[in-house]
Amino acid sequence: MSDYRRVRIPGAKYFFTVSLADRSSDLLVREVVHLRAAFAVTQRERPFWCDAIVVLPDHLHAVWTLPPGDADYLTRLGGLGGKFGES
Repeated sequence: MSDYRRVRIPGAKYFFTVSLADRSSDLLVREVVHLRAAFAVTQRERPFWCDAIVVLPDHLHAVWTLPPGDADYLTRLGGLGGKFGES
């Protein structure tokens, strides 16, 4: 099992790369409308600022700024993935 070290600083900017399990898939660009909808719901439920995002066929890169006093980016990422998977 991996021993990940994750920095948690309230109100900080975080850079993410998130990949699909199937790296040959084009799901993210093919279903970008659903990705946007999942993103919007996640952002309403757990506010954050999206500084930048790049969506590629099999992965995405994003920079998010969390609200002051909040360092829970993992719940937001999980929520986004869950909501996108439901669509």
